[in-house]
Amino acid sequence: MYDIASVPLVDDAIADQMPVAIGVSGGKDSQAAALAAFRHLDRMGHTGPRILVHADLGAVEWKDSLRVCEELARHLECELVVVRRKAGDLMDRWEARWRSSRDRYVALETVTLVPCWSTPRMRFCTSELKTHVIQAELKRRFKGKTVINVTGVRRAESVARSKATVADAAGDMFINWRPIVDWSVQEVFASIDASGLDAHPAYREHGMSRVSCMFCIMSNMADLAAASAQPESHELYRRMVELECASSFAFQGSRWLGDVAPGLLSPDLRDRLIVAKSTSHWRAAAESRITTEMLYVKGWPTRMLTDAEADILAGVRQEIAAMFDLDCSCLDRQSIHERYEELLRVREAA
Repeated sequence: MYDIASVPLVDDAIADQMPVAIGVSGGKDSQAAALAAFRHLDRMGHTGPRILVHADLGAVEWKDSLRVCEELARHLECELVVVRRKAGDLMDRWEARWRSSRDRYVALETVTLVPCWSTPRMRFCTSELKTHVIQAELKRRFKGKTVINVTGVRRAESVARSKATVADAAGDMFINWRPIVDWSVQEVFASIDASGLDAHPAYREHGMSRVSCMFCIMSNMADLAAASAQPESHELYRRMVELECASSFAFQGSRWLGDVAPGLLSPDLRDRLIVAKSTSHWRAAAESRITTEMLYVKGWPTRMLTDAEADILAGVRQEIAAMFDLDCSCLDRQSIHERYEELLRVREAA
């Protein structure tokens, strides 16, 4: 069997019988990581608590993901804990983010409309719907204890993950352990096959190279096309394209999800997608007139605008308001100056 990565930090914690929590998504890497971790724990004589934790992302999840996690839990004879974000699932979060973007723009709490989708650089889909809810559950369940947190991160996955360490300590609460960090894709599948379990059907039946959400911000075009070919994804697909149309923001930066499988869209939705692309172009053109010094930064606003800058912002806001039928305030120089004065007073008082 393939080498399982560990370090004294992890092995000492195992010897102290610290609780172990393994994050499982239904994907191949977390499945292989759980199998590897259990082998190492058994070999080390670990008798402390062990659980599998699955963060359910709701409508964006493959229907088989939870089943794969449940089968893994039965195989390992381990409890599976399922956690969910109380404020709604990932699709709810994207839609709410767009509503918030509109409301903040109307009230001049930001100078540009904010994209609704998570991005590779801003993965709140992971931080808010997985990491936060999992850590909250572990802190509640193992109050006052250090938890060995196991993930299926592999260095071969990406440039960013190529720098991943075997383990690290996150304060006094968590030791993050990556037991298959050096494994190849072939080793991952071979480990699952050797266990007698089946990998998620999205790999071998649907032709996906990675399994997370049905449509993931990290997916390549082949995976998006493969996902859209599955009937279970069609309702979600149309809902996501609806949000592209409403917001004028493409799902993956410049790649529109609506272009992946236009045959799944109604004629009306296809027409709206054409309009959304045009709106996206004109929105970007209008917002490009805003100078770098005027853009939102932490602690914004940091100063009053000049008359020339206020005129620029007023003109841009007039155009954006018309494009999205927004009932915006602050559409002229004077009202923008007054709003900035108000915001600066609030910031100084805080």
